[in-house]
Amino acid sequence: MFVVQVMNGSSIPRSCPGQWIGNLAAGRPRLRLGGKNQRSLTTICGLVFTACGFATIFPAMPRSPMLAAIATLLLAATSMAGEHVIVTGGPALRRWEDFRVPDDRHDHWWANFVRASTLRMVEIRQAYGADAKIIWIVYRPCYQTRGREDSKPYTTWIAEVAAKDRVSLVWIDSGNALIQALNSRPAGSIVSFDYFGHSNRYCFMLDYGNEIMAVSMAWLHERDLPRIHRAPFSDHAYCKSWGCHTGESMSAAWKRAIGIPLEGAAGKSDYTVVGQGRLPAVIGGWVR
Repeated sequence: MFVVQVMNGSSIPRSCPGQWIGNLAAGRPRLRLGGKNQRSLTTICGLVFTACGFATIFPAMPRSPMLAAIATLLLAATSMAGEHVIVTGGPALRRWEDFRVPDDRHDHWWANFVRASTLRMVEIRQAYGADAKIIWIVYRPCYQTRGREDSKPYTTWIAEVAAKDRVSLVWIDSGNALIQALNSRPAGSIVSFDYFGHSNRYCFMLDYGNEIMAVSMAWLHERDLPRIHRAPFSDHAYCKSWGCHTGESMSAAWKRAIGIPLEGAAGKSDYTVVGQGRLPAVIGGWVR
């Protein structure tokens, strides 16, 4: 792992956010490379920059173009070395939701969680580069049943989106399958994790109101979190749940079990804005 130290003393891990890369290109920070396994950064006759096992030589050049070149290499190293995991839960069935009073109905649109996931993919590619590796884990049973209800091939459409956007699609059918999918990732590979779906303060509800009205039949509960291995997550992985109420209990349980913060909502999350091209909002606040 390499760490870039900037003039204010903060550090940028291998999973550096896009705004740091933008700062590099703009020529704002001064750089020195170091850390536990130090890589080289020298400007004796140009610049040699080594990251993730490969080296590139830049000839002497003005400050801003040189830093822009460093930023490009940083971005390439990040997208090559890291994986961005997005977990997508499923929608309820209209046959159950229509029994509710209007204000309590969920999932009028089948693709709330799918659309939110693709918006996040766009953000990731903007920050980490067009070749950033994305692992899309989707709970399939809900899209099969909702597809039959709506007479639409939703699972086919999801697979087509994954192929078009060059993401690796992983279908799951249970909470156990989600744990196995996470544990199967290479050591240190997960640099970001996002969950889009129903949730309460204690669990991710992969299914809610699909088989039985107002009941979840598939979930990842906070009691299950110790079964998730720490190894696949990078030291500075950014993890966030976009479901309701996660920040009220599960975020703390995630930190205890996995050792990495999980940002979550203290309150309800609002998916009505995803149709306007915006990620879900929170009615309350985001906490870690």
